[in-house]
Amino acid sequence: MRVTRGTAGGTKGLTLLAATLLVALLPGCGSGGDSRGGGRTEKSHSTFTGAPAEPRPVLAVKIDNVAAARPQTGVDSADIVYVEQVEGGLSRMLGIFSTHVPDTVGPVRSARETDLDLLRQFDRPALAYSGAQSKLQPSIAQAPLYPLPPERAPQAYRRSRDRAAPHNLYVRPATALRAAPDAGDAKDIGFRFGAAPAEGGRPTSRQTVHYPAADFAFTWSGERERWLVSMDGTPATTTDGKRLAAGTVVVQYVNVSPSRFHDRFGSVSPFTETTGSGAALVLRDGKAYQAHWERPTASDGTEFRTPGGQRVAFATGQVWVVYAPR
Repeated sequence: MRVTRGTAGGTKGLTLLAATLLVALLPGCGSGGDSRGGGRTEKSHSTFTGAPAEPRPVLAVKIDNVAAARPQTGVDSADIVYVEQVEGGLSRMLGIFSTHVPDTVGPVRSARETDLDLLRQFDRPALAYSGAQSKLQPSIAQAPLYPLPPERAPQAYRRSRDRAAPHNLYVRPATALRAAPDAGDAKDIGFRFGAAPAEGGRPTSRQTVHYPAADFAFTWSGERERWLVSMDGTPATTTDGKRLAAGTVVVQYVNVSPSRFHDRFGSVSPFTETTGSGAALVLRDGKAYQAHWERPTASDGTEFRTPGGQRVAFATGQVWVVYAPR
């Protein structure tokens, strides 16, 4: 590129070139350098999904996932869906909402120790949940987040008459966020978006993750250019009939060990270690990419790299992160 110096046109050319280079290096867009920044790029793209978005507060919602809780409401509006193992080998989801705030999300269930570690990478998010072990309450109070159980934000919750308790509690995200006016905006948590890695992708039509008493399957749809979600062998939909589908699915292999907490039936709550490093599988565009994940401390985001050390860029859209036992 030729740049003329000493003229007004040349000065404008230099300014434009510098601005272009700056945008290319910001997180959330493109295949990404390692620079970190705030909740948006100069092009106002979400650092959670890569889609156009202004920075908004983050609300995490703990979502029930047993058969009696399905279909769920509002999961399709989440920027990120985390899946973790809970008591009895079952699973629950933690939905991260920022770009879109649906009218209702649920059913809402109780928080776990894993959630507190996981959420430390966000900037003081709000957390909607329906309760927690009494011994965990001090840890929740000390965590860098805004806890919003029903007793703190009663106007934000409602019980449905269509389901039996405890699978009938729902949260109104907009009302919940008004109870946490200082909740932090979306920020860089390590995700990058852009073109798929040039090498290493294995054509994959379906990937399954098994828990002791639950499983998730992700089937590639070329027509929708999304991974269609199934739970326990059944297509996963929302209460209004929408099929759950993700642009990117990350199967992150982690250590899952017994915690010091247990439920009211005496079952020990598993603790999922989301810090450290390990292997991962990144699903995008009908291919599976081997990756290495690293999150040095709980306040850090998680980086995903190819075996050659390059950052793995995700496809634009909702991201599912499934924590699979090693």
